[in-house]
Order: sequence, then C-alpha cells, then structure tokens
Amino acid sequence: MVNGIEFFDIIQQRQSDRAYLTTPIEQDKLNRILQAAHLAPSACNAQPWTFIVVDNPELKNEIADCTSSKVLGMNHFTKQAPVHIVIVEEKANFTSGAGSFIKNKHFPLIDIGIAAENICLQAAAEGLGTCMIGWFDESKVKKLLNIPKSKRALLIITVGYPASETREKRRKQLNEVVRFNSYKE
Repeated sequence: MVNGIEFFDIIQQRQSDRAYLTTPIEQDKLNRILQAAHLAPSACNAQPWTFIVVDNPELKNEIADCTSSKVLGMNHFTKQAPVHIVIVEEKANFTSGAGSFIKNKHFPLIDIGIAAENICLQAAAEGLGTCMIGWFDESKVKKLLNIPKSKRALLIITVGYPASETREKRRKQLNEVVRFNSYKE
C-alpha cells in the first residue's frame, strides 16, 4: 500500500517527458494506467470520456505527425513514444449537463483533466513517462481514428519509458499560489 510520502514521491517524479526509449510498454502496466483513468471521478458520475489507445506503430506515427509543427518546432518527440492515448469528450449525463449550464462551468473539461492526470500519475508509478498534448490537428486525428465529427478529441497523452532522468521542477513559491480563507491576504 502506498503511503502519503510515497504518493508525494510519485507526484514529484511525474513530468512532461519529451524523449522516450524504444522499449515497449507491458500490457499489465498499460491496463493499470487505463483502469486509473476509468476510475477517475466526474461530475454526477457522468464519465464523459472515451480513451483511444493508439499502439499500432504506423497509426501512432500518423497521429504523431498531427501533433508536430515545423514552423514552431513543437512536439517532434511524439513518434518516440510507443503509445498515444487520445481522450475524446463524450456527452455528459443530464445532471452534469444541467449543472454545467446552471453554474456556467463545462464540467466535462474538468473531468477529463482529472482522468488525464490519473493516467499520468499511474504511468509515473509504473516507471513510465508521459506528456499531455493539446497542440494537434484535431480534424486529422478525428479522421485517422474514426471519431465522429460531433465529438471533440481534447488531449493526446504520449506514454513510454523516459529517455532522461527526472528534472527539478520549476514552480512559483508555494506562498505565491496558496491563500488561506480569502483571496486577499
């Protein structure tokens, strides 16, 4: 069983990896990662997601091509990752949808963010690296994966064994981002 300190170590280890080894991912590890996503909480238990695992090398490389930009020099590492997980937004159930409307918050986006982080944290616990990618040609990804035009492909998460060590995190000081009992000090 993981204690609080061990879990914090996993959080510290998790980073956006942009270089991967060619080592394939064991199916049992991939299954636990997907189960972690599946168990993510969601508003009114809507579970507004579908996870498409892209592990066919040719298709995965086509998806990777959709993520890179020659002009901006972005995401050229994605072909290295042996697995890409594409998260598709599904329609929320009635209560989540009504709550989204009433509270002016799109709960499925929050829910998908939670599921995505579950993927990344479980991958880190398995000794794997990940990178969440929002910069990609959504229409091409949808066409390649037969995603209906009415749906959104919101994130692609690359998964693989990282080719580099965990780097030191650069974050604002905790007292710059945490307030107690009021926004104003």
